[in-house]
Amino acid sequence: MKRSLLLLSFVLLPLFAAAQDRPVWVETMTRIAEPVLAHLADGTLKADMPFESFSTNPLRREVSYLEAFGRTVCGIAPWLELGPDETPEGQLRARFIDLTVRAMRSAVDPASPDRLVFDGRISQPLVDAAFLAEGVLRAPTQIWGRLDDATRKNLIDAWKTSRQIQPYESNWLLFASIIEAALLEFTGNFQPDRLYDGVVKFRYRWYKGDAWYGDGEDFHLDYYNSLVIHPMLTEVLQVMARHGLPGADFLPEQERRLGRYAAQLERMISPEGTYPVIGRSIAYRFGSFHALSDAAFLHLLPADIDPAQVRCGLTAVISRQAGMPGTFDEKGWLTVGYAGHQPRMGEEYINTGSVYLCMAVFLPLGLPESDPFWSRPAASWTSRKAWEGIDVGADHAL
Repeated sequence: MKRSLLLLSFVLLPLFAAAQDRPVWVETMTRIAEPVLAHLADGTLKADMPFESFSTNPLRREVSYLEAFGRTVCGIAPWLELGPDETPEGQLRARFIDLTVRAMRSAVDPASPDRLVFDGRISQPLVDAAFLAEGVLRAPTQIWGRLDDATRKNLIDAWKTSRQIQPYESNWLLFASIIEAALLEFTGNFQPDRLYDGVVKFRYRWYKGDAWYGDGEDFHLDYYNSLVIHPMLTEVLQVMARHGLPGADFLPEQERRLGRYAAQLERMISPEGTYPVIGRSIAYRFGSFHALSDAAFLHLLPADIDPAQVRCGLTAVISRQAGMPGTFDEKGWLTVGYAGHQPRMGEEYINTGSVYLCMAVFLPLGLPESDPFWSRPAASWTSRKAWEGIDVGADHAL
C-alpha cells in the first residue's frame, strides 16, 4: 500500500506542480503591471509613480513614465494577445486588455495629464518607444486592433517623434530598427536607413560566435544579448520577412542563434533558482531572461531542451526574486534591486520605471495552457539535474 501511494505521488506530483506554475506567473506579472497600467489608464501615473534614481537630471524623471509603460507592454503583450474568454484567467486578461488600451490612449493623447515624452530633449525615449513598439507588435489584435483611430495616429506620431534621437553604435541601433518595423507593420511606411542599420551591423560586423553578439564592436559580459539584442533582432527580421524585404533571408540563422543562446541562459539557472550577478543593468531582475522566454514563446528552443525544464527553471527564479522582501514598496511599485531593495545595484540611468523590464520574462504566458511549455509535467533544469548527479551530456558550441 505504501509503495502504491509512493508511486502515485511520484506520478501526480510533477503534474500538480505543472498546474501550479502558470498561476504563479500570472499572479506575479499582473501584480507588477497593475500600478503602471491602472494609473496611466486613469491619468494619474505622473502624479503617483515614485522615482528612485541616482540621476540628478530632471528629464530622467520625465522619461521614467515611458520606461515603465513601454517595458510593461513589452512583457504583457503576448498574454493579452490570447484574448478574453470565460475562464478566470481569461476574464482577468479582459481587464488588463482594457487597462492597456486605456493606458495607451492616455500615454499618447496630447491633452492627457499623462502624455508621455517621446522627443529628443534626452536620448532615453528612443529606448522605450522601442520596447513599446515591440509590445504592440506582439499583440496586433488585442492592442493595435482595439485602439481608436485617434490613438493610432497619436501613437504613430509618437514613434515618428523618436526619430529625432540618433542611436548610439550599440544595441541602441535595434531600438531604431524595431520602431521602423512597427511603422512598416502598421502603416506600410518606414525609413530604410533606420530599419537596416542595426540589422546590417549585427549580421555582418558584431557577431562574436556561439550565439553571442558584441554590443557594438566590443564584447560586453552582461545580459544585453538577452535584454535587447536577440529578441529585437529576431522581431525585426520577422517583420521584414512578412513584408518581403531584402535581408530577411538572415532570419533562419538568427533564430538558430537565438535558440543556442537560450540554451546557454537555461544553463545559467542554478539548482536553487539563482543566476550570475554579472554586468550592468542587473536591477532588471528576471528580465535578464528575455531571450530564453522569447525562444520558448516562439518555439525556438533546441530539440534537446524540454520546454517544461525552462518553465520550471524560470518559475524558480521568478518566485525567488519576486518573493524577496523589499522587491515592492508599500504601494506595490517595484523598487531598484536584484534580490529585494538594493539601490546601489542601480546605475545613473536606472530608476523606478527602468526596472519594469523584468516583465520581459513573462512572454510564454502568450502560449495557451495546452502548449507543452505549460502542459508537460514538471522537470528539472540542466544545472539542477547535473548537481543531482544526472548525466546531462556535453555542451557544444554552434
